[in-house]
Amino acid sequence: MDVYKYEKIRNVAVLGHGSCGKTTLVEAMAFVTGVVDRQGKVEEGSTISDYDKEEQKRLFSISTTVVPIVWEDTKINFLDTPGYFDFVGEVEEALYAADAALIVISAKAGVEVGTIKAWEACDRFNLPRMVFVTDMDDDNASYREVVEKLQELYGKKVAPFHSPIRENEKFVGFVNVVKMKGRRFTKLSDYEECPIPDYSKEYVDKYRESLLDSVAETSEDLMNKYFAGEEFTAQEISTALRSSVCDGSVVPVLMGSGAHAQGVKLLMQEIVTYFPSPNKGVITGTNVNTDENFHADYDANKPFSARVFKTIADPFIGKFSLIKVCSGILKSDSIIFNTDKDTEEKLSRLYVLRGKEQIEVKELYAGDIGAIGKLSNTVTGDTLSTKAFPVSYDRPKAPVPYTYVKYATKNKGDDDKVSQALQKLMEEDLTLQIKNDPENHQSLLYGIGEQHLEVVVSKLLQRYKVEVEISKPRVPYRETIRKKVRVQGRHKKQSGGAGQFGDVHIEFEPSGDMDKAYVFEEKIFGGAVPRNFFPAVEKGIAESVQRGVLAGYPVVGLKATLVDGSYHPVDSNEMAFKMAAIKAFKLGVIDASPIILEPIAEIKIVIPDRFTGDIMGDLSKRRGRVLGMNPMLNSRQEIVADVPLAELYGYSTTLRSVTGGIGDFSYAFSRYEPAPSDVQAKVIEESDKPDLHDED
Repeated sequence: MDVYKYEKIRNVAVLGHGSCGKTTLVEAMAFVTGVVDRQGKVEEGSTISDYDKEEQKRLFSISTTVVPIVWEDTKINFLDTPGYFDFVGEVEEALYAADAALIVISAKAGVEVGTIKAWEACDRFNLPRMVFVTDMDDDNASYREVVEKLQELYGKKVAPFHSPIRENEKFVGFVNVVKMKGRRFTKLSDYEECPIPDYSKEYVDKYRESLLDSVAETSEDLMNKYFAGEEFTAQEISTALRSSVCDGSVVPVLMGSGAHAQGVKLLMQEIVTYFPSPNKGVITGTNVNTDENFHADYDANKPFSARVFKTIADPFIGKFSLIKVCSGILKSDSIIFNTDKDTEEKLSRLYVLRGKEQIEVKELYAGDIGAIGKLSNTVTGDTLSTKAFPVSYDRPKAPVPYTYVKYATKNKGDDDKVSQALQKLMEEDLTLQIKNDPENHQSLLYGIGEQHLEVVVSKLLQRYKVEVEISKPRVPYRETIRKKVRVQGRHKKQSGGAGQFGDVHIEFEPSGDMDKAYVFEEKIFGGAVPRNFFPAVEKGIAESVQRGVLAGYPVVGLKATLVDGSYHPVDSNEMAFKMAAIKAFKLGVIDASPIILEPIAEIKIVIPDRFTGDIMGDLSKRRGRVLGMNPMLNSRQEIVADVPLAELYGYSTTLRSVTGGIGDFSYAFSRYEPAPSDVQAKVIEESDKPDLHDED
């Protein structure tokens, strides 16, 4: 592949709802430009983007794929992203590398939740955007409804550039509303000029007026001219649209069919015309040596620096660090410095990836996207530069995973293999996390949603040939006591030779501090228990609080005071007093009105106003207590509530079901509270009760 300088580069994230036609559209553009000889199909598993076996099996995108396509003399790096919300981490990575976004909408499905989320993501990253309405060949397609809904949501900035031409209820072309000329498709994306049909003029005039409204909004001079009833010149329209699309104040709406490759050449032409090249953007890092700001701004004349925005760790195609060059020129024989890891490595090869295809290149200019293979210490988010001019950029923030399951290896001896496989998957996916919960003897796997975790389990088997079983995790309950008691713990054993004897009297009572397991004190008078046995008594308490008497959960908020006891001058030893303390604990705690404490989380749920009643009702079913409601922008509410952690298992699925996928939530542990009696009874019934009796 040729080397392209930033004026001839466009980096475009392809966004939209799941199964709206993003991958099919990218495939169509690859086909009409000769990248592939035959247009692949998602349902056949033959597209450039969906090369992973999981994607081919499930018929939707799971990872972001880079597909560079050359249109005329410009290289467009398309970042084809997943539409399903469980894979939002992949979308975020693409947005960090993109300079603009193409939002794809299916004309038969209309504006969906994923469309709205894509728009909001563009707002967060301040990206100019363009809308492509695909599936126009479908009998149920309605371009009009899509445009009206977009304008209802986002106002006059939505500017329809096209209006459809249909004959015998078939999509055969479109009217270019900017130039006011008809276009009839001849073959694939090729077209010939044709008259504007009379039946189209009503909506063409409407879209033209809408377009001119958008143009008028771009400057005061044009607004005055518009109100004066004067016509805009073609040059004025073109100039206004170029600057306004770049700054996001105008969003063009185009149309076509990905499946039949209709309209895709014009789409690429509009991307080149209206979307900014990388050097129009701003990116600032820090010079590590001087601690001064470094304005990289995709300038090829400055020292080299790049960000790793994604990692591929596939056992079949190898490990690749996908980079966007922020400044300078990266050559294939360069020595690069990882600022975050303080390590230097020499490159042997430099690549551009197109799906799984590896295209070797000699150099990459600032603003371009490429890949480096086998960087041993480099992970997503790292900054690459030179040791002479070390630069650091802010690390991207990955979405926080809140859905989790317990996992265990299916076959004995596979623990190390599973651990290594999960580490490789986590290199690729920053939204995947593992946590060890030694307290409850379980390993936890965290992801964005249930489908995300299901894919991870499948990848472990398909890629790495290891199986794990997932199940509902054990809730980290606690136990405590509510009253003060005094008990005797006596340990005596005689089986020939030296015996064991330990005798303690301990008062157990609530300490009032639920952040500590126990507090130990002694009030021994007259040497009833020698001081050298005090640590053994405390050790017995420390071991005992790890497993409570009700359901085997750790005990918190306990105060144990050694007040009396006795010893044998020969048979008493540390072990005997430790065992005596353990017995005292078991006998005392069961008499001190023990209860189960459940973890309470503070949850924040952001939803459109219309779902407030449904969410409040669901929270009530989950024993939630609403703490407050905070109005937000775009007619949304943030609901803040306390909910038992046990009731949040599977909540991501419920929230998506209730809100159609538009709702978001986050939560954090708040505190422990006494569980209701019915919950306590259920927890005790489902647990393995500890043995309360020791034999002397």
